[in-house]
Amino acid sequence: MRHLVRPSALVATYFDTLAPNQVATARALQQVVLGAAPQLEQTVKWGNLTFICEGRNLLAIVTHKAHAHLQVFNGAALAREFPELEGVGKGIRHLKLRYAQPLDADLIHDLVRASVALGVRREE
Repeated sequence: MRHLVRPSALVATYFDTLAPNQVATARALQQVVLGAAPQLEQTVKWGNLTFICEGRNLLAIVTHKAHAHLQVFNGAALAREFPELEGVGKGIRHLKLRYAQPLDADLIHDLVRASVALGVRREE
């Protein structure tokens, strides 16, 4: 009988596949996101660590060569409240984070909480 890979195993493997200079930023970002919204589920989708709220993709950590993005799937609706968000289009925005620079944990915490609140309101 086949078994699905458990999300915790996928998350551990995700961090194992990152370049050494990406790990600290990605882990710190994961901790801030889960600290702000511990109810979020984690999985790996499209090669990114994705946070899910009530079955919907909400946030993702997307790593690049020189920086990481905290991708916010409902970010367009939060762009006025959070002018630090970058990007264009119907829904997704991102917060750009350079490796080896400290995270603005307060900004990320507030952004995650607002994204979760908006996601929950849209479900009602």
